[in-house]
Amino acid sequence: MVRVAGHFGEWLQGRMGPEGPIALVTLPCTVLCATAVAIGSSIPELDTFFAGLGVAPTEARISLDMPLGAGAGASTATLVALARLAGFAGDAERLAQACLSIEGATDPLMFEAPDSLLWASREARILERFAPPPACDVVGGYWGQPVPTDPANRDFDDISDLVADWAAATKARDLAACARVASASAERMAKRDAAPDPMLALRDALGALGVVRAHTGSARGLIFARGSVPAGAIAALTEAGLSGAFQFQTGVAQ
Repeated sequence: MVRVAGHFGEWLQGRMGPEGPIALVTLPCTVLCATAVAIGSSIPELDTFFAGLGVAPTEARISLDMPLGAGAGASTATLVALARLAGFAGDAERLAQACLSIEGATDPLMFEAPDSLLWASREARILERFAPPPACDVVGGYWGQPVPTDPANRDFDDISDLVADWAAATKARDLAACARVASASAERMAKRDAAPDPMLALRDALGALGVVRAHTGSARGLIFARGSVPAGAIAALTEAGLSGAFQFQTGVAQ
């Protein structure tokens, strides 16, 4: 059995300049996992995936803690789990390219510290490395219907300015500044939503530092300093219309 953690949206995501790659900083979530258990025979649809990694095709029973189309890394986590179950122990970069060949856009879940990377998801390559974000609590849930990622979609704002702010915030270990960057990225993406979500109102009502979201997907969350989530926060998200509300920890303690 192999378990691979997913993520819960992104701290930020967008284009690097007018013609640049789509880039993101993922928000890891160890509560949401893909679990693969071997059951014996091969999966013909993934034979090229396994062959590219130099391992024997392996069929598995997959269970997911996250819904599909939530922006929580279900597809990437599944592929990484299958690769490791089949015995792949090579470079994360090689595994990322194999996942890209199947997905067209992949999350950096095969790396040890995925939230320390500025990741070009449509190219499966590292653009820049940062300090990881400080430890925090996130209360989140799912807003509306699933939104599968379209690898051809380039309808994102330029986030070059936010990347510079993110680098400074993580270097300074400033969670409040990280939350401001995440909120700015979320608000830019929210302009493309068919129906506005209640996250900014919930942020203000619950005293959160900021909001985080899946930039393609239904995941939405609030960022809190560790240990500061108010009682009733999960209930408040549920009452506001989010499904599957839960709390988790992410980031790295000082």
